Amino acid sequence: MANKSIDHAFTAASLTSAASDPTFAGALSFMRRRFTKDLTGADAVIWGIPFDAATSNRPGTRFGPQAIRRASAIFDNDPQYPFNRDLFADMAVIDYGDCLLDYGNHHETPEAIERQSKTIIDSGAFMLTLGGDHFVTWPILKAHAAKHGPLALVQFDAHQDTWFDDNRRIDHGSFVARAARDGIIDPDRSIQIGIRTHAPEDFGIHILYGHQLEEMSAGDIASTIISHTRGAPAYLTFDIDCLDPAYAPGTGTPVSGGPSSAKILSVLQRLHQLDIRGADVVEVSPAYDHADITAIAGATVAMYMLGLHAERRASVSHG
Repeated sequence: MANKSIDHAFTAASLTSAASDPTFAGALSFMRRRFTKDLTGADAVIWGIPFDAATSNRPGTRFGPQAIRRASAIFDNDPQYPFNRDLFADMAVIDYGDCLLDYGNHHETPEAIERQSKTIIDSGAFMLTLGGDHFVTWPILKAHAAKHGPLALVQFDAHQDTWFDDNRRIDHGSFVARAARDGIIDPDRSIQIGIRTHAPEDFGIHILYGHQLEEMSAGDIASTIISHTRGAPAYLTFDIDCLDPAYAPGTGTPVSGGPSSAKILSVLQRLHQLDIRGADVVEVSPAYDHADITAIAGATVAMYMLGLHAERRASVSHG
């Protein structure tokens, strides 16, 4: 027991130290990273946004960050597959906790998210956000674009989210349209993967539909994403309903005919060439989940995003 610890999220000796909490016990930060509002020395920051007032179907994604953190406990000790490394040996990662929101004043939510995002982004750390419904990506994109300029949006989703928006609505189905109109994203270098619905507008964004993914290998999908973004600064957003409901039942607007978690994780693993400036996992709604299937998928996607960032940092330092 001499080398064991408990509640590593509070007792960690350093930001790069490994955890040894039992999977079934201890404080549930994301992958046992230290809970702190101190951004000093952080290379990457995990942040939750427990918001679901923009949903158009089943609510419950306000509990998504909690569920993803809980499911991430299975990744905390071993070298993380498929990266075959301790992601935290050379990358300082903290769990910044959750966004402060007033549940009774939703009109203030976009500005609150954008302002708090900016604090994290301006620190120079990579920000990985746990949603929440997909509306939260809109103010996050604005904060990233303010620092990096127009972004290539890489969106894994069953929905295009390009419905009409009067720029005042709190709606999870229109943030892409708003971002395209306002120059926050570059539609010509943006791509949507797994789409299984139709919207009136596509804004010139390249789409890989669900049925197309069935005919493509993971390598071909990844190559299409990399070639289409053409090296531009990218933002990676992952709506868990990209996956077929068999692999992600716990979401607000599930759509049949989607890819498996295994296939999409294989795609993500191959995206190390992307210049990803920020990322999120959204729309995990645990009330509709079974045996944490969706939360585990969401936590795994988030862990892969950290793995991609760790690989890019390593390649830059050696390059």
